[in-house]
Amino acid sequence: MGKQDNIIIKMPDIRVKIRVIIVLGIINVLLIAAYFVLTHFAVKTVQVDGNKHYSAEEIKAMVMTGYLGDNSLYLTLKYKNKGIEGVPFVETMDVMVQSNDTIRITVYEKALAGYVQYLGRYMYFDNEGVVVETSKVKTKGIPQVTGLSFDHIVLHEKLPVENDQIFQNILTITKLLNKYDVLCDRIQFDKSYNVTLGYGNVKVAIGALDNLDEKLMQLPQILPSLAGEKGTLDLQNYTADRKSVSFERGK
Repeated sequence: MGKQDNIIIKMPDIRVKIRVIIVLGIINVLLIAAYFVLTHFAVKTVQVDGNKHYSAEEIKAMVMTGYLGDNSLYLTLKYKNKGIEGVPFVETMDVMVQSNDTIRITVYEKALAGYVQYLGRYMYFDNEGVVVETSKVKTKGIPQVTGLSFDHIVLHEKLPVENDQIFQNILTITKLLNKYDVLCDRIQFDKSYNVTLGYGNVKVAIGALDNLDEKLMQLPQILPSLAGEKGTLDLQNYTADRKSVSFERGK
């Protein structure tokens, strides 16, 4: 009989087995950790405060961007000690993670006193008359100001009007309208700077700003009774002593 060849079977090195087990264990731990992070920190509730120009959905879309945009842990790291700037009509937005599935977005909008229409756009200005934004979209709650004369407008510069006092007058009017919760659509000035407020089809003739508080104080009681009407409410001669109020339909 011939000699039989010897067959040598090499067993895997024990060290290779250990390495494979360790790698598989690490991968398994990472997968479990990733699953935990993605599920446990998934944002389910978003509270948005302070927004007027943008809807809550638009604000959320700006803040919760990217693949992990709906993960509270990621948002915590992304916005830690950092606000969101560079958004039109917004000074800044703060993001606060309140729990693993709840965040609060606080919007600080720019202080807008009113807007004027110019070259087919709405030019929004602040309490000092500086044009802070320009848009093709109206912002709810900001009145249109008419009766101002200017031949040009430059973004981030003051409206070139003859009388700078007009901006202080607008600020005074809007503060009182906010105080009595009777925000208007329009603030109109004539050549003598007498004031008329617009509420849909109802005009409110205020006249000079004398006794302004007493005049505007009447609007919460009067305006509801004029719903659906068209005409002019005359408060020009109203004072605390002389309660002169009239309404002329169709004017």
